Amino acid sequence: MLSYRHAYHAGNYADVLKHLVLARTLEYMTSKDTPLLYLDTHAGAGSYHLGAAMAKKTAEFKEGIGRLWGQPLPDALTPLMAVLRQINPKGDLEHYPGSPQVAAKLLRKQDALRLFELHPSDYRLLSERFATDRRVRVERSDGFVSLKALLPPPSKRALVLIDPPYENKGDYRQVLKVVLEGYKRFPIGTYLIWYPVVVRARIDDMVRGFKSAGVRNLWQAELGLGPDTEDFGMTSSGLFMINPPWTLPGELKDALPLLQSLIAPEQGRWELKQLVGE
Repeated sequence: MLSYRHAYHAGNYADVLKHLVLARTLEYMTSKDTPLLYLDTHAGAGSYHLGAAMAKKTAEFKEGIGRLWGQPLPDALTPLMAVLRQINPKGDLEHYPGSPQVAAKLLRKQDALRLFELHPSDYRLLSERFATDRRVRVERSDGFVSLKALLPPPSKRALVLIDPPYENKGDYRQVLKVVLEGYKRFPIGTYLIWYPVVVRARIDDMVRGFKSAGVRNLWQAELGLGPDTEDFGMTSSGLFMINPPWTLPGELKDALPLLQSLIAPEQGRWELKQLVGE
């Protein structure tokens, strides 16, 4: 489906969770000299102006990154906030990075980025944004399909971000299928899989699928605005993390309660658990 535009949701609480994990993971993985491949299956436009019409229409960023801007924050958010300060040098929160921009800011000259986007407008914006960055290759293709041929990478080091919009209920099953195919080809890779909690049963099905397929070192983190409902919109944002940095769970344990207190102090919730050991 090509109706989804992330610009309406840029900087919301789901982005905050996803990007703090992405940034912290990249910071850890780039501590080794070996080149790293970053793969983004649904890259979007790459970066977003919070004063533009789409962002202003929903203003979701005000209840997300807007609650954090200027606040004292735990170490887990340091790399993400550093990126935000780079792209907002005047100190006002005007721009928010998409996952590709977060990655591009934190990766090194020896690393590579492969970005996939199907929406024609977002693909054009993404291509223009990274036209002069030799590390980046942008493709107008289905990331679900394109991912398979790139695993395992020559360097045997990769971070894969999978975050479709889940407009189609079948995306939950498709994500599970794609992750398991990738894991079978490259079990030592690091995978970050974003999901919205709309119907809890769909997430439970994914958990059962990962476990029954033998996925190891699997973690789950969630940040929510309130308790689960049944198909009345997203109540929580979550990430499955396969082979995350060993330091990340402890950092999230410190960060998630503070994020919940800032973003949803009354009915908010957070959760962090290891679903499968190493």
